[in-house]
Amino acid sequence: MADTSPLAPTVLLASSEIDRINAELARQIAPVIDDDTVVAVLLTGGLWFGSDLTRALYREGRNVKFDAVWMSSYGDDKQSRGKVTVRAPFQRSMEGKTVLLVDDVLDSGLSLVEAIRITKEAGAARVLTCVFARKPCAHERMTPDFVGWEAPARFLVGYGLDHQGGMRGLPDICALD
Repeated sequence: MADTSPLAPTVLLASSEIDRINAELARQIAPVIDDDTVVAVLLTGGLWFGSDLTRALYREGRNVKFDAVWMSSYGDDKQSRGKVTVRAPFQRSMEGKTVLLVDDVLDSGLSLVEAIRITKEAGAARVLTCVFARKPCAHERMTPDFVGWEAPARFLVGYGLDHQGGMRGLPDICALD
């Protein structure tokens, strides 16, 4: 009989290390933004990172604005479908603002490239990008302004990253392969 038990996640990055990376990113970002900057999170996966990063920025003296754009290129698949669906746009005006786009992982790069386009079309004066994790294959499409962690080319879950909508709430970043 075939083994049909689910794969057990392997911890790659513990929550304490995630906290350290967020604090370091905030130290790098705080000098190049101001309190009028809009931190715009790519939902759904980026919510955990965006929340932690805005709190870390506050500890660095930045009281930024917060918004989100709900985008998807994966659905419940393990690979990008090759197109981005925008499910909900920004809620606030980006006109004349510095916008820091925040995403959980740069993999295919499709969502972040589309978010940059949307943000520029919305009139942002300057668009910066920050990803918590960057996978090796992501270097081809775009280079983010800030990267927290160089991730391995594995299927990641936890800290907002999911497998078919689940495992986002794991406090650590794990591999599920």
